[in-house]
Amino acid sequence: MKKLLLTGLLFFGFYSLHAQWGMGAIKLGYFNPAAADGGFIIGYEGGTYVDEGFNFGWSIDWFHRNYVDSRLAGQFNEFGGIGEINELRAKTNLHDFPLMINITGKFPVGPLVKMFLSGGVGAEVLLINYRNFENPDENKFRAAFDFNWRVGGGVLYELGSRSEIFGELAYHSSEPSWEYEVENRTFERVYDMSGVMMRVGFRFYY
Repeated sequence: MKKLLLTGLLFFGFYSLHAQWGMGAIKLGYFNPAAADGGFIIGYEGGTYVDEGFNFGWSIDWFHRNYVDSRLAGQFNEFGGIGEINELRAKTNLHDFPLMINITGKFPVGPLVKMFLSGGVGAEVLLINYRNFENPDENKFRAAFDFNWRVGGGVLYELGSRSEIFGELAYHSSEPSWEYEVENRTFERVYDMSGVMMRVGFRFYY
């Protein structure tokens, strides 16, 4: 929680210093983290710009999956029990919210076309509904947190002086986790949310 509070204060201070120049972007695409099946991800980016070649700001994304945690099912199988019931115990409903501070640099390659490189750091908020070990038909809830980072790049096309469309490819890294006990044995739930995301988006300036 302290990590999350510190990150929130950094976001607020960073944004309030430069609130006179505005930008926003909506991003849609595919994210394939190591912990879960790949799927749809949506995000919003806000912030400011120094000039036509440099933006900085903040972003939030949302990624949701229902899946069976194969790593956890394997741990339960080693611990003992029937495979099918352990797969039920490992069923997981996951909501992932990366919160980040970002910078983006742009490089012209044509009259209306630019390449860009971006990077960001922040915090990962993971909300998980998972199955109770003793009673697999019962859901339990947990929140997990971790720092994260992201690097990427892509190509954009200027629609006008204050709008553009773009495609990007990025690598995201984060591993929220927590520990818990089952029958005096300690298990660690590690959600490796590291993976590649491919997205398209629309950015506007105001």
